[in-house]
Amino acid sequence: MPSNSLVKSALLAIIITFVAVCFWEIHLRQNGIKPDYDNGAELWTNKRKMVYEPSDKSTVILGSSRGAYDIDIPTYERTTGKRAIQLCMDGSSPRTVFDDLANDPKFKGKVILDVTEMLFFNNIPFMLSTPAENLAYYKKETPAQKVSFTLDVPLEANLVFLNQGFFSLNALLNLFHLKDRPGFRPDLPFPLEFNSTDFNRQNRMTDKFLIDTSLQNRVRGIWMMVNGMLPPPIKGKEFAANLQNVKENVTKIRKRGGDVIFIRTPSSGPVAAIEAKVFPKSEYWDKLLAVTGCKGIHYTDYPALSNFVCPEFSHLSPRDAMVYTEHLVTILKTDKN
Repeated sequence: MPSNSLVKSALLAIIITFVAVCFWEIHLRQNGIKPDYDNGAELWTNKRKMVYEPSDKSTVILGSSRGAYDIDIPTYERTTGKRAIQLCMDGSSPRTVFDDLANDPKFKGKVILDVTEMLFFNNIPFMLSTPAENLAYYKKETPAQKVSFTLDVPLEANLVFLNQGFFSLNALLNLFHLKDRPGFRPDLPFPLEFNSTDFNRQNRMTDKFLIDTSLQNRVRGIWMMVNGMLPPPIKGKEFAANLQNVKENVTKIRKRGGDVIFIRTPSSGPVAAIEAKVFPKSEYWDKLLAVTGCKGIHYTDYPALSNFVCPEFSHLSPRDAMVYTEHLVTILKTDKN
């Protein structure tokens, strides 16, 4: 039997911890921060399991962060009558997951694949690492992990401090920056206000981000830095092999009754100018469509899609995402070319 002093100490520790957590939660909410979901392997796996619905009932959205910001899931589902299954991953090439879907004999659905050239036409290892990690989690998920996810969902929906990306111990320790060791690639310092994630894995900028030009400029600076750090785009045999792999995956999906549609979502300002220069549309986008024989919707080809201004040059605001999605669905329904 534990002594009374041990019991009292344990109870005191619990009370202090509870009070501290309550004050931390209240402090975060008073600063306008709202609960959202950790966009990690667990949530991604939950959506990956949904891809087996018939193609007339659902659409898989695949791509990088622009697909997660720019395709508004409620708008897409309302205008099409289909479920939108969001599998996009920030800062990653979608080709790894596209390979997985193509080689999954049970998948017979429709894919809308968003092409961000610097991620799609690239073989840099770190752009492939997150998709590989998420797929490994999906394929090896344990019963305990499934139960943990089920229990975590209602907590994440209601408690701000559970945001792992910004308020976990590791995230808070990262605020105290030490000198990086050689070869270390630090996480990019995106502001909290840039991204809020819901249970459908919809990414949205917060209201504060949309009115705070200093936050917008901070993210603009990150994009310009990234564009300056990337190696030259793939060409020649490496590019041809890239296209051949995509073509083979398209063929596999179509043979099972599915389909693939490529889209290029909007960018603006200096980011759009750099992308157009480094990845000329005629050399990359047009060849992608020619080799695969797929339908493609590039924002510059449609007046209804070409005039959006991205707050930080690379992603649409929530309101513009709704408008963009409405126009995209209209084009998908009417443009048979």
